[in-house]
Amino acid sequence: MLQAHSYLWHYLWVAPNVLLLILCFYLWKRGLHRKFPFFFAFALCNGVAGLVSYFADVLLFVPAIAYWRIAWARAILEGVLKFMVVGEIFSKLFGPYASVARLGKTLIQWVGAIFVLAAALAAAYNPWGHSPGIMIGSQILEQGTFLIECGLLVFIFLFSLYFHLHWPRMLFAIAMGLAASACVHLADLDLMINAGYPASKRVFLDLLNGGVFHLVILYWFYYLLVPERVPVQTPTPLPENNLAAWNRELERLLQQ
Repeated sequence: MLQAHSYLWHYLWVAPNVLLLILCFYLWKRGLHRKFPFFFAFALCNGVAGLVSYFADVLLFVPAIAYWRIAWARAILEGVLKFMVVGEIFSKLFGPYASVARLGKTLIQWVGAIFVLAAALAAAYNPWGHSPGIMIGSQILEQGTFLIECGLLVFIFLFSLYFHLHWPRMLFAIAMGLAASACVHLADLDLMINAGYPASKRVFLDLLNGGVFHLVILYWFYYLLVPERVPVQTPTPLPENNLAAWNRELERLLQQ
C-alpha cells in the first residue's frame, strides 16, 4: 500500500488535481474567480500541471529527462503564481488602510529578500550528491519557493495579529491552506535532502505530501463554497481599530 505505483500512490497524485479543477469550476460558476483571480489561476494551473506530471511519470514512452523538464517548468509556474497569491492575500487584507498597506509592502519586500537569501544559502549547503543537474535544479527551486512562501505567510499572519485584524473567511482559508501545504512540503524536502532519508522510503514522503494537499483542497472546498452562517446580533459600537490610527498618522506624515 505504502509504495510507489500502489493504488494509494495513484489516488493521492490524481485525486487532488482533479478536485482542484472541480473547485475551479465552482469558483468560476459562482463568480469567485473575479474576487480571487490569482488564486483561481494558481488552482487551475496547479491542477492541470499536476495531471500532466502524473501522465509523464506513468507513461512508459515518456523519457525521464522529459519528466524533469516538465517538473522544472511546473515549479517555475507554480512559484510565480504562489507569490502572486500571497500578494493578493496581503492587498485584500490591508487594502482598506492605504498607508499601512504601503508600509507593509515595503516591509514584506525586505522580508522576502531575507528569505530569498536564506533559500540560496540552504541550496548552497545541501548535500545533493551526484543527481542529474536538471533534477537538482528542480529540487533547489522547489525548496527555495516553499521557504520564501512560508516566510512571507508567517510575516502576514504576525503583522495582522499585531494589529488585531479580522480575516475574511475565504481569505483566511486560502492563506491557511497554502501555509499548511508549504510547511509540509518544505519539511519533506529537508528530510530528503539534508537528513539523508533513504531513497527506498521517500515514497512515504510523496504520500504524505499528497495526503496533506488532498486535505487542504477539501478544506478549501468547505470554506470557499459553503455559505458562512452569520449569527444574529444586536449592533453595538465597535472600538476604533488602532490600525486605522496608524493609517491616519502615516497619511499625515506623508503629506508633510
